[in-house]
Amino acid sequence: YCNFHFSTSLRLKNDLVRAILHEIERRSHYLEREEIETVYLGGGTPSLLTREELEAIFQAIDKHFTLTADPEITLEANPDDLDKAKLQDLAGSGINRLSIGIQSFAPDDLEWMNRAHNSRQAHDSLEWARETGFDNLSADLIYGLPTLTLAQWDQNLQHLLACEVPHISAYSLTVEEKTALNHQVKTGKGHRPDEARTVEQFQHLMAVLRADGFEHYEISNFARPGYHARHNSSYWTGKKYIGFGPAAHSFNGESRQWNIANNALYIRKLESGGSFFEQEQLSLHDRYNEYIMTSLRTIWGCDQKTIARKFGDKLFRYLQQASRKHIEQGRLQVEGEKLLLTSQGKLVADAVSADLFI
Repeated sequence: YCNFHFSTSLRLKNDLVRAILHEIERRSHYLEREEIETVYLGGGTPSLLTREELEAIFQAIDKHFTLTADPEITLEANPDDLDKAKLQDLAGSGINRLSIGIQSFAPDDLEWMNRAHNSRQAHDSLEWARETGFDNLSADLIYGLPTLTLAQWDQNLQHLLACEVPHISAYSLTVEEKTALNHQVKTGKGHRPDEARTVEQFQHLMAVLRADGFEHYEISNFARPGYHARHNSSYWTGKKYIGFGPAAHSFNGESRQWNIANNALYIRKLESGGSFFEQEQLSLHDRYNEYIMTSLRTIWGCDQKTIARKFGDKLFRYLQQASRKHIEQGRLQVEGEKLLLTSQGKLVADAVSADLFI
């Protein structure tokens, strides 16, 4: 169901780590020596890396970039990769936040998603992470699965609340191109997610977590006070970032670039000194559209003063006109200078954003 770049072979792992170290060195000036506030190892399964490999990456970052005094350093992990010894290694390497891909505690869901872990491993990974000292924990869940009932969805949420997980990322199942799920749907061997069931589960998610003190600070993300994901919040608030490795993206405020999505080719390009990425210069309209899309997804909303300051009066007036019908129909609300999605608007966030694009 996920269409991100990945490889299931570990044959090139050592070469890939060396290539990433080389890329870190080659691109040390990309952010013009700005301080690095967060480091995120993810997309994929960086928990496969050894402590020595992680430390080599951190040493390269520390050598070529300047980190703030208290950086957030997150590692994504699957439950089946985490045992007590591995967690001790991660804690000792400098990782201070874990994002664990639970997805579901229900055996039927895990089997349908072809996950490698089971329900017991999901529980154990959270318990062991806490015992190791990882208080800053995030867990991923997926709703809208054909095997997932509302009662089971509630059980998933209650499990995470009982485990005292302070940050929850919950994603709606979508049928992405070039995935096994898309092929199954096209060939009649699988079904598209049921829209009514998905809406019901999303509304239940918002209600349960709000009642338990979580802040719904981004469409798919919920956190207790003090536990917002600092790294991901940077994307949604338009900060600059640099990405290393195959398929990684970077943004410097004016342009965006993305690395080759092929491990072997990425390695060869780094070894030969060749170009390993594509790049696009962002127009004023590109940057306006991206600000609309990312800001509206958040609790902080779209700041109309920022629109006027960054993009000019013409786009400010366009936004005011384009947003009027969504305000009248209850999908957007105005608080001071901010445009915010309502609960109804969160169900169709992408459509609202697209309607405000140039």
